[in-house]
Amino acid sequence: MGRGFTARLDARARTLDSLLCVGLDPHPQDLSAPTAAAAEAFCRRIIEATRDAALVYKPNAAFFEALGPDGWAALGRVIADLRGIAPVLLDAKRGDIASTAAAYARSAFEVLGADAITAHPTLGWESLEPFLRHEDRGVFLLCRTSNPGAGDPQELELSSGGMLFEHIAGWIALHDAAGQVGLVVGATAPGALAAARRRAPGAWILAPGVGAQGGSADEAVAAGLRADGLGLLVSASRSIARADDPGAAARGLRDRIRRARDSTLAARRSALKTGDSSLETRPSILETGDSPLDTRHPTPDTQGPTLGSEHSHSHSSLDSRDTVHEHEHEHEHEHEHEHEHE
Repeated sequence: MGRGFTARLDARARTLDSLLCVGLDPHPQDLSAPTAAAAEAFCRRIIEATRDAALVYKPNAAFFEALGPDGWAALGRVIADLRGIAPVLLDAKRGDIASTAAAYARSAFEVLGADAITAHPTLGWESLEPFLRHEDRGVFLLCRTSNPGAGDPQELELSSGGMLFEHIAGWIALHDAAGQVGLVVGATAPGALAAARRRAPGAWILAPGVGAQGGSADEAVAAGLRADGLGLLVSASRSIARADDPGAAARGLRDRIRRARDSTLAARRSALKTGDSSLETRPSILETGDSPLDTRHPTPDTQGPTLGSEHSHSHSSLDSRDTVHEHEHEHEHEHEHEHEHE
């Protein structure tokens, strides 16, 4: 991400002691009326309830676009309200080339005022350059998404070796000298999350899918946490918005992420002291298909301060996080088209 965006993320993460990303997805069934005003009120209610826990907010552009010009204007006001509160990651999943990509970038960054955006990488690096010309903004590339069918294209084996999503993650080291680019890797596939972290050890990774989609915050943190205790945005939307008390739900998830972070960092430090390489060698199986993928955690980097290092907890080992648990997608069938938004 651009240095300005990276600095804002790092500073707020340390100040707030949080890695929680709160999604703002005004689903029609969650609104008091099918109007832009109701969508805006919904978002304001979630923001007010969660502002002490959310590192980042992630409004989903599609739900506002579906409400027409009034919805787009409401999105702009929600983002304006968040200015000075928290960074805004616009979940718009844009993907095009040349002047069209430049128009998308202007819309997101200049018109709406978002701090970062999600984007499709498969049109090539050149399709990202119009976004990257906004040097203080960030772009999160769809890498290995959280929906059940994501493995069909994203885990394709390449003739050059590795899977497609690993190749995308590797672009950051090859092309992103300015530090503007992050990844989207679903918490529903912690094996892929660990593999992406190995390819992009310093990047911020957005990990959607915790909560309604069945992803585990503990597994996501163990697989995707950066060596300094930062670098991971654990995202939840419906599980917070539809809770009886969204604020309590957000704070509860934030605290769970903190405990997982502290436990992960403590386990990595212990492994370094004892020479135990087990945290680097335990395999997992990806959610989609039956293809095994090595999910060793990235080698810990003990240089510099880590978030939470001053109060690390001695929780149980990471054994329970080494194998991807069975997620209960059957109760989400009516929302299959929503899986990538959570």
